[in-house]
Amino acid sequence: MSKSALIERSRRSERLPSAPTRRRSGRRTGAFWVPWAFLAPALVLFLLFKFIPMGEAVMTSFQNVRPFLGNQWVGLQNYNALLSSDDFQGAVWHTLLLGVGQTVGSLLLGFTLALLLEGQAKRLWFVRSAAFLPVVAPMAVIAEVWRIIYHPTGDGIANQILSWIALEPSQWINSPDSSLVSVMLVGIWRGAPYDMIIIVAGLVSVDRSLYEASALDGAGPLRRILYVTLPALRPVIAILLTLAAIRGMRVFTEVFLLTNGGPNGSSEVVMTLIYKLGFERNQLGIAAAGSVLLFAATVALTLLIQLARRRKE
Repeated sequence: MSKSALIERSRRSERLPSAPTRRRSGRRTGAFWVPWAFLAPALVLFLLFKFIPMGEAVMTSFQNVRPFLGNQWVGLQNYNALLSSDDFQGAVWHTLLLGVGQTVGSLLLGFTLALLLEGQAKRLWFVRSAAFLPVVAPMAVIAEVWRIIYHPTGDGIANQILSWIALEPSQWINSPDSSLVSVMLVGIWRGAPYDMIIIVAGLVSVDRSLYEASALDGAGPLRRILYVTLPALRPVIAILLTLAAIRGMRVFTEVFLLTNGGPNGSSEVVMTLIYKLGFERNQLGIAAAGSVLLFAATVALTLLIQLARRRKE
């Protein structure tokens, strides 16, 4: 390259502004605020309908709500009354049992369905769509369908299935001994297809050569699943566990529609108890305290799952 060409190139480089200069000029011309302008409507809605109500709920949890008389500051009395309540302790226990049962059952069933349907997109697309229907169907419709299935007489669908294996008819959601398990089965049936779709997406990234190498080494199907498939699906399983933890702590709709916490509080969970405290017993301060505790527990559980995942990585 000639000397004149080098001189011309150096002059051009001197004319071009540097990267920080371009960023500063972009901010001065208003380009920095363009993304925030698009986000502003959503942020305003979140502020009005989410963050401000959350702040009001935290303030209400320290007050004795008296309509038309003015709220009275009571400090931690609402939290003490809630934590010492037998109803709340039972609801926490039921929530934990229901959350763990639905999480484990949904993952196992979803993983099994994913292994059966993985790689069969062209031939089994209808089966995949049909299996995913419980996720998109309204919970009110699902509850009514399962009410028919759980009909307590011998003519009920579930009791007819029990009769095939020589078991006595069950009362299902009408019995304190089986109401929580009955709701758990509905949650597993509804959550498994969602887990299946995410696991199927994760199976696509598994290296097929690992299956071939393990098969040549004499590994059977079960060992290939344990030592090849599951380690490759760790990020997917971490996501599903996080979502299941949030869903399990906030379970409400299926319990409210199927049993409403009954019979005799045998299927009462934290969300249904909070609903009853606020809208049936008019104890809004205690209900707000329950909501704050539930939110804190959900955040803590989510962070614990994320920390455990990072330590394993």
